[in-house]
Amino acid sequence: MERMEQNIFSIISNVGMAKGKYVEALNISKNGEYDQANQLIKEGDQFLIKGHKIHSSLVQQEASGEKESISLLLIHAEDQFMSAETVKLLVKELIEVYRKLNDVSSVNH
Repeated sequence: MERMEQNIFSIISNVGMAKGKYVEALNISKNGEYDQANQLIKEGDQFLIKGHKIHSSLVQQEASGEKESISLLLIHAEDQFMSAETVKLLVKELIEVYRKLNDVSSVNH
């Protein structure tokens, strides 16, 4: 497998792990486990950072004149990267919603 493909698969793998951590954080926040949810967000962020570093290096290579052909795999990696960022934003917002709902329900009981 050539270096470009290895980089692309590494992006896909890392951002996929990030997305998984974010979704796991959302799921446990439903039960009020906010500290653990925050820890999972941080773990997801580490995977996202790894994917971002590889992505940035590919962008820098192209900017310096090292052109690569655009492949379906690269497009998929870009799509996965953007969706992981979107999932992170939505999960963080939803965790705050769960936190507020749980606070309100605990006051009403």
